[in-house]
Amino acid sequence: MTTKVQRQDCVQRLIGKYLVTSQPQLLDLLAAEGITATQATVSRDLEDIGAVKVRVQGGDTVYAIPEYEHARIAPEDQLRRVMGEWVAEVRHAHHNVVIRTPPGCAHVVASALDRSGIKGVLGTVAGDDTLLVIADETTTGAKLAAKLRDLAGVDAVRP
Repeated sequence: MTTKVQRQDCVQRLIGKYLVTSQPQLLDLLAAEGITATQATVSRDLEDIGAVKVRVQGGDTVYAIPEYEHARIAPEDQLRRVMGEWVAEVRHAHHNVVIRTPPGCAHVVASALDRSGIKGVLGTVAGDDTLLVIADETTTGAKLAAKLRDLAGVDAVRP
């Protein structure tokens, strides 16, 4: 039998791995992992772990979790997916990179960057639709911005 903590950890992993648009979809994903749950249980789990719905390109909404464990490293393909879905613009100045997202999505991108372990990122600060990425001393804002643009699949903004 799966404990509540194990089930909620699985829910977090599934939300991080897939674009989960509904609770029935999440129930199916849990079942594929061998975990049986009711929709009421999943609803409580989503609330307990702080999952929120955010809008992605195309207008759909998906579950996201604003904060993840700092020690958990996300794979680059997950970062590329998050960046590709939610990043609209990447600009830089000195060792700072500013990323623009749709409203309510900056925290999702910041969390993915924080968990990515990507070389050159010292840290992030997120607002509603804008996040600040600080480059460490091994790189410049321009180089980091270029790397992040590549991950997001967006072009450089011309002044």
